[in-house]
Amino acid sequence: MLLSPTQLAPRIASALQEDIKTGDVTTLSTISEDQNSHAKLWAKADGVFCGSLVADLVLQYFDEKLFFDWKILDGSPVKKGDVIGTFYGNTRILLQAERTLLNLIQRMSGIATQTHKFAEKVSHTKCKILDTRKTNPLWRDIDKYSVVKGGGTNHRIGLYDMVLIKDNHISAAGSITNAVNRVHDYQKKNALSLEIEVEVKNQDELAEVLKLNGVNRILLDNMNLTQLRDSVNFVAGKIHLEASGNVSLDTVQSIAETGVDFVSVGSLTHSVQAMDISLLID
Repeated sequence: MLLSPTQLAPRIASALQEDIKTGDVTTLSTISEDQNSHAKLWAKADGVFCGSLVADLVLQYFDEKLFFDWKILDGSPVKKGDVIGTFYGNTRILLQAERTLLNLIQRMSGIATQTHKFAEKVSHTKCKILDTRKTNPLWRDIDKYSVVKGGGTNHRIGLYDMVLIKDNHISAAGSITNAVNRVHDYQKKNALSLEIEVEVKNQDELAEVLKLNGVNRILLDNMNLTQLRDSVNFVAGKIHLEASGNVSLDTVQSIAETGVDFVSVGSLTHSVQAMDISLLID
């Protein structure tokens, strides 16, 4: 996942306008228009930093020449007390940008930090940590970018770039076979060649999927460790397997050690704790 300044800029503008509206009355009344200041971003907790481009774009909403002097790059570990970046420039701009800037990079760094913890738990296996679509609305690109910087792997970006047949699709279509066949017909009709993943809950459904052509991955939903091992043995490397469902830091290592190729973790983005980062004017 790469971040596009062109796509980010309008959302950053909206976020700043939400905060400032008719003017930052505190800053406008206490700080002269031509005052400049030195400032620094520093970590108040250990973690993985992420968000330098986004922080710079917040400043550049006010003046396209502004940016931080970054001491730590995206995806790099930080310790409590580390200076992440420094800034010299207009004090009014800095104070108006501060809250929006911190809100964004604290969340991004929190996601990167949490992803790193999960990736470390499975680093001795072949398993990769996947994100989900349980992201902050309108900010999915920065959420998924942060996952990658933390050592994770992006799953599908949205509903458009991969086919994922889940339980509700199967129920509505009548069966797994019906759903997969309809996907093949749809892709042929629309000249598409997207990857197909199918969710299964038990061995019978797993066996049904294996009989079908053109499926690239199987999602093993809420299976226990025994069921996961049995599924890995049953498939015998014929297709990639993804485990999903209530995965935590306490359980992810055991899940990865069953031999699955992927583990998807919704908590990387849906309930992440922001990393504590502060911006201080010297």
